[in-house]
Amino acid sequence: MTTLYVSHPSALDHIVPEGHPERPSRIRAVERVLENERFSGLVRAQAPKAEAAVATLAHPEAYVEAIVAAAPKEGMVAIDGDTVMSPGTLEAVLRAVGGAMHAVDAVVAGECANAFVAMRPPGHHAERNRAMGFCVFNQAAIAARHARKAHGLSRVALVDWDVHHGNGSQDIFWDDGAVMYASTHQMPLFPGTGAASERGAQDTIVNVPLRPNDDGAVFREAFETIVARVDAFRPDLILVSAGFDAHRLDPLANLRLDEADFGWATRKLLDLADRHAGGRLVSILEGGYSLEGLGKSVHEHVDALMGH
Repeated sequence: MTTLYVSHPSALDHIVPEGHPERPSRIRAVERVLENERFSGLVRAQAPKAEAAVATLAHPEAYVEAIVAAAPKEGMVAIDGDTVMSPGTLEAVLRAVGGAMHAVDAVVAGECANAFVAMRPPGHHAERNRAMGFCVFNQAAIAARHARKAHGLSRVALVDWDVHHGNGSQDIFWDDGAVMYASTHQMPLFPGTGAASERGAQDTIVNVPLRPNDDGAVFREAFETIVARVDAFRPDLILVSAGFDAHRLDPLANLRLDEADFGWATRKLLDLADRHAGGRLVSILEGGYSLEGLGKSVHEHVDALMGH
């Protein structure tokens, strides 16, 4: 199967303070892995720069305008306790959004079977009105709404296996019965949301929390719950908030997954995409802060996307 890889050098230009875990070297770690001959069959594309206005698919216009206005010409500006903007951030964010939308367009048009978008900063903690957790705009949420608006898809499933709960995605889709948000994540852990009782206004929010030190076997059992719910939802497109910080090497959490678990989960979602969505699946990078764990996990994830 043909897999599209979307990235852009601007992802390296979002500068963060010294010691910040969400650093440019994350993208370099991904790029090093995908330079391997094994991935020579990837179709590679540069992420286009979206207009800021498209972010209003998931965020109010006033919030989008405030983020654009906050972008500094020099230095760094804190927009949340752990979220900063530098002179290169706005372009990186807009290309992350544009890259996710481009991947959706390409997959829906049948130009490729599936796609992996590797940009930063991540997005799944960005709520409708609030930047947080390293995230500015919620590119996965914007991509889901774009798929519905531009391509007329009836149902989109957004599956999030980042170790941190995607509070932003949950907030955006709480009342939206056309988008299922399904997450497995560690609890207790930042941001403190994601209890199994949080189900959304139309029962299309699915949270399957894991406990500290849970391993791949526990993750796989939990993920089967998500697979069953997504299967019953019968989506026209599957999006993945692909954070790799549940890897046992990651410094920001306490789950004990290894890279093979991400390959397994990817194949589970590909099976669902084949069953309901004509194979259409778009994966969007979220967290992953051990460079070694991130690299190994991306290797398994993209290997699975390519059908190796």
